[in-house]
Amino acid sequence: MPSGQQPQKHYGITSAISLAPPREIDHHYTKKLCDAMKPFGVFEDEEELNHRLAVLGKLNNFVKEWIAEISELKNLPPSAISCVGGKIFTFGSYRLGVHTKGADIDALCVAPRHVERTDFFQSFFEKLKQHEEIKDLRAVEDAFVPVIKFKFDGIEIDLLFARLALQSIPDNLDLRGDSILRNLDIRCIRSLNGCRVTDEILYLVPNKENFRLTLRAIKLWAKRRGIYSNMLGFLGGVSWAMLVARTCQLYPNAVAATLVHKFFLVFSKWEWPNPVLLKQPEDSNLNLPVWDPRVNPADRYHLMPIITPAYPQQNSTYNVSTSTRTIMSEEFKYGLSVTDEILQGKAEWSKLFEPPNFFQKYKHYIVLTASASTEENHLEWIGLVESKIRVLVGNLERNEYITLAHVNPQSFPGSKENRNENDFVSMWFIGIIFKKVENAESVNIDLTYDIQSFTDTVYRQANNINMLKDGMKIEATHVKKKQLHQYLPPEVVQKKKRSIAELNRSSNGGSSKRLSLDSSHLDSSRDTDSGTPFNSPPSKPSKPTSDTDDRKCYCALVKLVSNMSSFDFPTPSPPHPEEPPLKAKPPSPPASSSITSSTKPTATSSPKEEPNGLEDSVNGAPSKRPHSPTQEDPAKRPKNTDTSLAGSKAKPIPTIDTSRTQRLPSMELPDASSPLPASNSCRVVKNSIKLALNRHK
Repeated sequence: MPSGQQPQKHYGITSAISLAPPREIDHHYTKKLCDAMKPFGVFEDEEELNHRLAVLGKLNNFVKEWIAEISELKNLPPSAISCVGGKIFTFGSYRLGVHTKGADIDALCVAPRHVERTDFFQSFFEKLKQHEEIKDLRAVEDAFVPVIKFKFDGIEIDLLFARLALQSIPDNLDLRGDSILRNLDIRCIRSLNGCRVTDEILYLVPNKENFRLTLRAIKLWAKRRGIYSNMLGFLGGVSWAMLVARTCQLYPNAVAATLVHKFFLVFSKWEWPNPVLLKQPEDSNLNLPVWDPRVNPADRYHLMPIITPAYPQQNSTYNVSTSTRTIMSEEFKYGLSVTDEILQGKAEWSKLFEPPNFFQKYKHYIVLTASASTEENHLEWIGLVESKIRVLVGNLERNEYITLAHVNPQSFPGSKENRNENDFVSMWFIGIIFKKVENAESVNIDLTYDIQSFTDTVYRQANNINMLKDGMKIEATHVKKKQLHQYLPPEVVQKKKRSIAELNRSSNGGSSKRLSLDSSHLDSSRDTDSGTPFNSPPSKPSKPTSDTDDRKCYCALVKLVSNMSSFDFPTPSPPHPEEPPLKAKPPSPPASSSITSSTKPTATSSPKEEPNGLEDSVNGAPSKRPHSPTQEDPAKRPKNTDTSLAGSKAKPIPTIDTSRTQRLPSMELPDASSPLPASNSCRVVKNSIKLALNRHK
C-alpha cells in the first residue's frame, strides 16, 4: 500500500465489504497468478516499455513542432508561438498500465484554440507522411471519433484530436476537470472522453498496482473465454476495467489473487440491470447527454449498465444483448467455481484461462460467411460485417423458437472446399439453442427473415458509404454440430491440446491478421489460440479460505446489491401485465425472392427451451426473446419480465434505444427508408434457412 494511504478511506458509492489485509498465502497465490499469465504475453519486458516511451516522446515533440508551425502560419506573435505548447496524452490499456506485448497505443493530440481539426487532418497528416519512421498512415476523418492511424517505428498508434478553448497547452495540463469541456464541439468532447475516463478510473482505485495486475488477469480470462468484444455485445476493455475497479473499491486492501476471486463473487451475484458505478454521477450543467434513467426512458432498459465515471457519463455496455448477458453471467459463475478450487489448493491458475470448447457446446450453429475478391476489399468488408453481427444476434433473439444466440468473437478463414479459389473469405459461428415445443412431434422453423433483415442492413450501410464493390458477399447457413468439420479443421472442432511452444507462436502473430477482432481496438489481443494454457508447477495444497469469511462477504454483497437502487438511478418497474406480448414479424421477403413461408406448429404447441448447450439461466423466460430494436422496429417493448441471473426477484427486460446517435458510431444503423442497392442484387446472397426439429431423436 502506498505510504500515507489510510485503509479506512472511502472509495466508490458504498463502503467497502472487507478491509482485511492480505495474508502470506494471498501473496503466494498472487505470485502463482503472475507465473500463469506470463506464457500469454501479457507482460512487456523493459526494452519494449522503453521503446514505447521513446516513440511517444518523439511524437510529443513532433506535435509541438507542428503546432508552432501552424501558429506561425496564422500570424501569431513570436512571443505567443514560443509558449503555445501542445501535448500527447495516452488512454486505454496503455494508460491503465495493462497493455500486452505488441498492443497498439491509444493517444490524443491536444491543441490550443487557434488550431483547427482540418489542420490536424491536412497539414499534420502531410507532416506525418514525410517522417520515415511512420508507416501504414491512414486517416478516418468521418468516423464517430475521427482518428489518424499509423505505425511509428513498429508501434501501432491511434491518434485522436481535441482542440481546447485555451490560448496555450501547458505540459502540466490536467484533463480531469469538467470545465475543460466548455465551448467545445461534440467531436472534441468525444475525443477527450477516453483520457478523462481512464484517468478517473485510476484516481478511484485504492491501489493502482493491485488493480493493474487484477485487470490483466481478468482481461486475459475474458479473451480466453470468448467474451471480450464490445462490438459483438460482450464487454470491451474499459468495461472490464470498471468492473475490476469496483471490485478494488469493495476490497481496498486485497492483493490480486484475492481480487480476482472477489471479482467473480461480486459479479456472479450482481442483480442486473442495477448499474455499476465507480462514483456518484455529478451534473456539470454543460447540457451534454448523459446516462440517466430518471430523464431518459430508454436508459431504464439497458441490460447490463456499467457507467463511465467522467462527465458526460455514458453506459459503456449498450451493445449487450439478452444472450450475451446470459453467457457472461454463466462465465462469472464458472470463474467463481474455478477460483474457489484454486484458493483451496485443488486447482492451478492455468485452469481459469482454459478456453471453452465452443464447437462442442451446441447442437445447432449459424455459419456467417463474408467474402470479397481482393484482400483490400476483404479487410474493409469484414470490418463492416463484423460491426453488424450484433444486429443478426438481435434478430435471432426475437425469434419465438430461439432461446439463445451465442456468437464466437473469433473469425476463421474460409475452407478451400467452401469458397471460390480466388475469394478471400472469413467465417463467424453463432451457436443456437432452440426452445422445446410441447405437444408437437416436430416443428418447422424459418430463419429466413431474421437473416434477410440482417443482410439488408449490411448492404444498405455499405451502399450508403459507397463501400459495396463487386465480389462482396454475405451468406448465412444453418449447420448441425456434426457438420462443422466441413467448415473447420479437426483440431478446432475437437479442441486438441497444444504445447507451450505452439501457444507462444500463436500468441506472437502466428495466426492470420484478422483472427482476432481485438486487433484494432482497445488492445491487440493475441490470446485467440485454442491451446491449453500454461500449467503452473505443482505446489503443496494450502489451507482453504475461511468459510466464515466468505459467508460474511456474501452477506455484505447481498446487502450492497439489494440497496443499489437507492443510488440515484432507480430501476424501472416491469411493463404493465396487460400489455400485449411482443410478436416477431412474419417472414416477408421482397417480391423478387422465391422464398416461401414455412409451416408453423399448431396453436396448442408452446415453445420451451431445448436442453442442449448452455443452460438458459433466465427462469421463466418469456415466450419470445426481448431484443434491442433496430430502426425498422423502434417502439416495441417486452411484456414479460426477466428473472435475475443471481436468482433474485423479477427484473424488467431492458431495450436499447439505438436512435440515440451520441452513443453510436456515425451511420451505425442506416435509415430504414434507405433503398437497398438495386444494381448490386447479384451480390446479395439470401438463402432460405428452414429447419425441422424432430423431438423423437
